[in-house]
Amino acid sequence: MKRLIITTISLLALCGCNQNTKTPDQIRQDAQNATSQASKVAAVATEDAKAAVQGVQDGLNLGHPVNINSASRDDLAALPGMDARMAGRIVDGRPYTSTSDLVGRHIVTGTEYDKISSRITAN
Repeated sequence: MKRLIITTISLLALCGCNQNTKTPDQIRQDAQNATSQASKVAAVATEDAKAAVQGVQDGLNLGHPVNINSASRDDLAALPGMDARMAGRIVDGRPYTSTSDLVGRHIVTGTEYDKISSRITAN
């Protein structure tokens, strides 16, 4: 029994002298660094996912022009560069005789119009 105790104490002492052993502060710093890296990776993944969703929406909208005189706010907001506020302005400005009325009546800017012009109609 005495020999087991001495062996155990000797092993613990050797483990304590191991230069690979990290202090609690070093472990905390390593965890902080790993968390920071994981956060950055998650942010990039989130942006990639948003871009993928937008690509799917864009792909779905390519074959079906959105009629600015009858489309819902949600359908308009799904257009590239559009948001709910801009879609509301389009709905509130109805009816339109042509899609260019959006710029002519200052509903959207020329830059905003350029993003959606190929995907809208005013039937």
